[in-house]
Amino acid sequence: MTMIETADDFATGGLRGGRSLYAYRVRGRERSAVVLWIGGRGDEPDRVFTVPRAGRRHVPVFVTVRQARVCLRRRGRQPATSEVDTLDLGRVQHWLADPERRRAPLGAVLEAWNFFEDLARGLDAADRLPRQGALHNSAYEKLFGAACEGAAWTPDEQRAVLELIRAGVELWNSCPALANPRS
Repeated sequence: MTMIETADDFATGGLRGGRSLYAYRVRGRERSAVVLWIGGRGDEPDRVFTVPRAGRRHVPVFVTVRQARVCLRRRGRQPATSEVDTLDLGRVQHWLADPERRRAPLGAVLEAWNFFEDLARGLDAADRLPRQGALHNSAYEKLFGAACEGAAWTPDEQRAVLELIRAGVELWNSCPALANPRS
């Protein structure tokens, strides 16, 4: 099984291994869209679904969840669930504009971090995000547990988080997209 599907896989609905597809709404300041997200099986990581076009990977994007479902139905597929999660990237971007004065929206930052990693995997663009090390791991663990514990980042951890989230926002806003693909 390959991590990246071919254009024929998308055109025929032939995602290998029967992996589950989910519609996922991303609401940002510069770009908002519904994307398709692929849940990994076992140890396989999740990723945003992409297709190759003109030598680059593109993210199929939709204005509505209904459009995404119609696209999948045309390919003999359906989303794994009728529920649609939403990433409020606008809240994260608001925080990024003045992180020294504003409180980080921890849940949205965690969702954004996960989304950006999945997006980079789908685009085969891991190099567009900072290489993650011990600082990132520590900050992520604090972020993951923050809803219950309210743990604070060190200044170095906060810089690492800001660098990663800013790079992720740039990746989302600049990644090639394929609007409401029909084939």
